[in-house]
Amino acid sequence: MENKQTERHPLGFFLPEHTKILMLGSFPPPKERWSMNFYYPNFQNDMWRILGIIFYADKDYFVASWGKAFDEEKAKTFCREKGIGLGDTAMEIIRLKDNASDKFLEVATPAKVEEILDKIPLCQAIVITGQKAMDTLLSVLSFDEPKTGAFASCRLANRTIKVYRMPSSSRAYPKPLQDKAADYKKMFHELGFPLL
Repeated sequence: MENKQTERHPLGFFLPEHTKILMLGSFPPPKERWSMNFYYPNFQNDMWRILGIIFYADKDYFVASWGKAFDEEKAKTFCREKGIGLGDTAMEIIRLKDNASDKFLEVATPAKVEEILDKIPLCQAIVITGQKAMDTLLSVLSFDEPKTGAFASCRLANRTIKVYRMPSSSRAYPKPLQDKAADYKKMFHELGFPLL
């Protein structure tokens, strides 16, 4: 049997001082697929297009002026201004295949989400952005898994937190970009974010 090496998370958590929501994916893709040194770095992933549509009515708002990449500083500034924290549910993984697919990730060490929530006392919701991330979270926390686009309430870090299960921003998830953006927009509206 082939001995696969574990891979540690390269980014850590991005937690603005006034984080209102914590968006959690599974784990970053291999480095060669990155277009920036930040979350959702793969140019084929649509998370930054979804956020561009919702907050700026422009799917290319976060696309860098120099080509096929996202603008890291623009993305970080946006998250700081809106109070959006970013992280992943896995801190250490084994890639069963050398690709970005969650299907071929084996989680070796899940994130300690309650410890993260202790650092962001204003956070009112966790947003899970895919099934692998949800499965990993459910392996360490106890709550009823919500349907896609909905939330479950649970008691974490001495407060009630809404845990949203949102569609994956990966293009492998078969849903049109505008429909994914509509699902995320509904969630941001429910959480009281000012929208267009």
